[in-house]
Amino acid sequence: MKIQWTSKASSDLVRLHEHLSPVAPEAAARVVQQLAHAPDRLLDYPRIGEKLEAYEPREVRRIIVGNYEMRYEIAAGTIFILRLWHCRENRSFESEE
Repeated sequence: MKIQWTSKASSDLVRLHEHLSPVAPEAAARVVQQLAHAPDRLLDYPRIGEKLEAYEPREVRRIIVGNYEMRYEIAAGTIFILRLWHCRENRSFESEE
């Protein structure tokens, strides 16, 4: 298996950094690094995350990394990182490309 970040997930990472860095630059860098490396454990345990039945028949799952939710999809031998956001954000994503 390999990990591939979607453009939306990459944009989410940039957005989170831009939100945190004016207040706490060191914390922003630490959080972004933590989130960027979080999917590495999925290589050994791809189905560790909670399966989200709403996306059937796709295999979309979620993991919690600190205070952040990361959604990913397992398809064709690849783990696609779909989206991520702070758990306090009121997020509703209809499209998880």
